Amino acid sequence: MKDIFKEYLQKYIPTTDEQFDQLSSELTIKHVKKNTILIEQDTIDDSTFFVCNGLIRAYTIDHQGKEHAIFFAPEHWWVNDKNSFYFCEPSLFYVETLEDTDLVQISRKFYDKAAILIPEFAPWQTKILHNSIRFMQKRINLLLAAQAETRYLDFIKMYPNLVHRIPQTMIASYLGITPESLSRVRKVLATKGI
Repeated sequence: MKDIFKEYLQKYIPTTDEQFDQLSSELTIKHVKKNTILIEQDTIDDSTFFVCNGLIRAYTIDHQGKEHAIFFAPEHWWVNDKNSFYFCEPSLFYVETLEDTDLVQISRKFYDKAAILIPEFAPWQTKILHNSIRFMQKRINLLLAAQAETRYLDFIKMYPNLVHRIPQTMIASYLGITPESLSRVRKVLATKGI
């Protein structure tokens, strides 16, 4: 799994084998079963997870016990609760595996060491963080102002290979609609050939 993560890093930033070897002590390989909670809401966790194989979701539970999907993380996505990771405050959501998942757990020290060892690392991480903010801004805008059909089409664009890997109820939760509404949206789109 470290090799998958190493190849991923080397694809985006120049990283020598020696640099990676110096950082690898801050990485932990995990083979996690489906439905495993990686981060619990209201706890402080300074880990980031890189998904090698499998699927993760982040969600919150409201005061009535209803789950609300925040995002999904398939292969080659990074996952953490930014409130917990960057600010050492209790996490805002749960992070759970939806499939048996192979991942790399990345410590806070990895980020600090990588910023020193690899000059391109910090600017690249800033770009990833800004991309995450951009994604969340778009998601908020869609939830507040877009019709369900538009939200579903955006979901397919964002997660093109996940429609059959995620239960309908979780997709509906992500879209902010009922599973019945999602079924109607899918039927309408099917009649349009989408």
